[in-house]
Amino acid sequence: MKKHTSRVAPLEPFSLSTLNSPRSDGASRSSVIRCKPGANCPSTQTGLRRQHSPLSAAEESAAPILELQSRSPSGFCRHGRGERKDRSGEEGTQTQAENSSQDSHPQTRCESCTSTFLKILWGFLIILSVSSSCIGTTQIVKITYKNFDYPFFMTWFSTNWNIMFFPVYYSGHLATAQEKQSPIKKFRECSRIFGEDGLTLKLFLKRTAPFSILWTLTNYLYLLALKKLTATDVSALFCCNKAFVFLLSWIVLKDRFMGVRIVAAIMAITGIVMMAYADGFHGDSIIGVAYAVGSASTSALYKVLFKMFLGTANFGEAAHFISTLGFFNLIFLSITPIILYFTKVEYWSPFSAVPWGFLCGIAGLWLAFNILVNVGVVLTYPILISIGTVLSVPGNAAVDLLKREVIFSVVRLGATIFICLGFLLMLLPEEWDEITLRFINNLKEKKSEEHAEDVTDSNVHFRSRSRANGTVSIPLA
Repeated sequence: MKKHTSRVAPLEPFSLSTLNSPRSDGASRSSVIRCKPGANCPSTQTGLRRQHSPLSAAEESAAPILELQSRSPSGFCRHGRGERKDRSGEEGTQTQAENSSQDSHPQTRCESCTSTFLKILWGFLIILSVSSSCIGTTQIVKITYKNFDYPFFMTWFSTNWNIMFFPVYYSGHLATAQEKQSPIKKFRECSRIFGEDGLTLKLFLKRTAPFSILWTLTNYLYLLALKKLTATDVSALFCCNKAFVFLLSWIVLKDRFMGVRIVAAIMAITGIVMMAYADGFHGDSIIGVAYAVGSASTSALYKVLFKMFLGTANFGEAAHFISTLGFFNLIFLSITPIILYFTKVEYWSPFSAVPWGFLCGIAGLWLAFNILVNVGVVLTYPILISIGTVLSVPGNAAVDLLKREVIFSVVRLGATIFICLGFLLMLLPEEWDEITLRFINNLKEKKSEEHAEDVTDSNVHFRSRSRANGTVSIPLA
């Protein structure tokens, strides 16, 4: 016998409490009503009793009431075939609606579980890819420095590769989108990041110039730091940019104040001081730490100014903007490496001595990192991308240990741990305190419910034992 669940069909004429009432038992037993010959049959009451009956439509079709349809003259009241067919049809429709609603819930739950699993899987791949690109870029730079020690040319050459970001994005659009758009139409659509009028010459110079300069400074200072420090130290110090982003957002953008992020910023600053102290504050160590902290600072300023003037951007707009930075670098900043070459600040001879393979490897990995960061926001959770960035620190440490280029002291190890912990604290959401309190309250409620159930079970067990022993409890007046 199938009882109705709490997901009742909208046309159900009775509530679940009606099924559990004592009246329904009597209604199910007296499915046939006697009435006097010639008298009107109380069809309304019979219909109500039929509705109260907990029998399903299939079970009702086999009930003895169908055999009584030819016995109406002898005093039994019968219902027409049309009425029974309508009732069975209504109940069948309600049962089908209930079954479809019950089936849709497992399907929806299964789809959400599949989507979450795919996001986690993509997140795992993105973490590996982001951390690998960071480690690969840093280590190839260290190798390139052995034969080619010209950081600005390396920065300029790698930034030019940003031009390929939008073609890569458009290729993905052609491969995945159902409605294809022409390159010009897609370019104009993505250029809305600069404003409703799109990309004009004035906006190209006004919006692109400061971000291009900050981009170049960030990468150039990062490469300069790699000349003075190990890959592990530079990657750890660069993770301080999260703390700088929070401080600038709090001061400039008036973002919400969070005590845990202040603690994270203090931990990052402590790690910077400890990193500078690790080698005894001598020249190369202090200069290298200054370069790395300067790179993290310009990176934070880039992110805060982007949020202030341009807001948020989708994948296509980000690809358009980064490609525009590459064009600006090629057109306006190409004069800088030429000046450095002829002033012999960065002079190499002969021209064939340039390690183009290593330079292309650095530029390709840098481009891959930027693409992965923007693709990862679409495919998975953004926090996983940040985790992939911080995982580059232990990855570089492992490579440096294998190459025997670094000897970890207690101070350097403590500084790295402080900076990484501060970075992870920055990843906490703004409502982390409310979420934590809600989680603790739910745990307390579950424990109190379990304790109440245990007390109830023990009381029932005690009463059953008392009755078995012949003990009778008399309630007091």
